Amino acid sequence: MTNAAPPAPIVVGTDGSPASGPAVRFALQESQLRGSVLRAVCAYDFTTRYSGFEWPAASGFVDLDTQLRDATFEAVTKALEEAREQVGGAPVEVEIRVEKGRPSQVLLDASQDACLLVVGSRGSGAWGRLTLGSTSTEVVHHAQLPVVVVPGGKPGRPS
Repeated sequence: MTNAAPPAPIVVGTDGSPASGPAVRFALQESQLRGSVLRAVCAYDFTTRYSGFEWPAASGFVDLDTQLRDATFEAVTKALEEAREQVGGAPVEVEIRVEKGRPSQVLLDASQDACLLVVGSRGSGAWGRLTLGSTSTEVVHHAQLPVVVVPGGKPGRPS
């Protein structure tokens, strides 16, 4: 009997929106096939936080950065649950990372130990369908591992 190392994780970039659904479903299916952990990664930034302003809330002041991070985490969690329902199949271990920063850099950093990086294509309209979004383009050019760019679904049709 050999002690084989567990398969490297698969990283998927998602913001929890329906537009990222096809990429999440692809990555989930690939994780099932490989027996890999699925690492769902979302980058966020709230540039006005650096202005020093906070918004009052019922219990005092609210850290908008924390609120944005928590809301993003909830959206990604919900999107993963929906993808699991749609895909079915064997359960996989899922790790969610929500980190502040430029999306392409956050994804590249999170995929250092991964075997595959999955991102969506955000193009819309005739021109958008022929091009990649800026995050997809950056990770394709700078990643040190295979990258899959999953096109979004066609309007009016499930992806």
